[in-house]
Amino acid sequence: MSEPILKVQSLSRQFRVGGFRSRGQLHATDEVSFEVAPGEIVALVGESGSGKSTIARVLAGLYPPTSGSIVFENKVLGRKPTRSVRGRMPMVFQDPFGSINPVLRVGHSLLRSLKLHRPDVAKSERFAEAVALLEKVGLTPGVEVLERYPHELSGGQRQRLGFAQALASRPSLILADEPVSMLDVSIRIGLLNVMKGLRDNDGVSLLYITHDLASARYVADRMIVLYAGRIVEEGLTEEVIGSPQHPYTRLLMSTAPDPRLKLTDYEGADDLGEPPKVINPGPGCRFAPRCPLVMAQCRTSTPAMVELSPTHRAACYAVEKK
Repeated sequence: MSEPILKVQSLSRQFRVGGFRSRGQLHATDEVSFEVAPGEIVALVGESGSGKSTIARVLAGLYPPTSGSIVFENKVLGRKPTRSVRGRMPMVFQDPFGSINPVLRVGHSLLRSLKLHRPDVAKSERFAEAVALLEKVGLTPGVEVLERYPHELSGGQRQRLGFAQALASRPSLILADEPVSMLDVSIRIGLLNVMKGLRDNDGVSLLYITHDLASARYVADRMIVLYAGRIVEEGLTEEVIGSPQHPYTRLLMSTAPDPRLKLTDYEGADDLGEPPKVINPGPGCRFAPRCPLVMAQCRTSTPAMVELSPTHRAACYAVEKK
């Protein structure tokens, strides 16, 4: 296997809550470790509050990590990534207006990105390069799209523009934070195909943040399941989807069941509560209050990852007992 383009080791991010004198700490992510290979799409999946977007924002340099390390392209990142790193690892936001100025034409942002991140492109060549970027993500004719304002584009077109902006810096890894969640179902497949095309044709890696297992299955090579800031299961997408082992993964699967599986494959998928507020969390598995398979040790110690196959792992005492 080739050297990973991104290595995240024991990454944690905490936020103070409750005022200046409060000792409350919200543990958005705790001891998260994973890798992304060149030309690979990895999906971070989980419900709202699981820590997915926090991880993306730490990687993008929007939040400094509380602890842990990030190695990108064999370089350890500091608390504030350089412009070069931000260009090589840009972010596509859930709300496209997070990176698009609504009062300026589409061409302004693309040409500015090329000027900042692509000194190899001469000034006389930037317009043609911007047109090519738009057409690569399916915005045609590119010459006309450059002259439009963001409000003249549909939601799907604005998200495609977000990917064009990311491509302007010639990235090796794109952080895609829920890029299709605000789109109609009929439009999502087109944008997911854009992501697959960037991987297959351009060798770009993607970290795809989503709560939608169906889209993750369609586009991702590997899947990482997060719950309350911790990784509970990870592996090749078809292994995780085809044989979910952690009770939380089964719960997610039960909301969009696979017709090829039997009903008994979802045993242990009952939902017994709401996600926890991870403020000064105590010991034990954070899914224990909701888990139908909970045991005494689940409430006192955190389970370690168990290897189910060379490419599939889960953190659950129930898995260990099998």
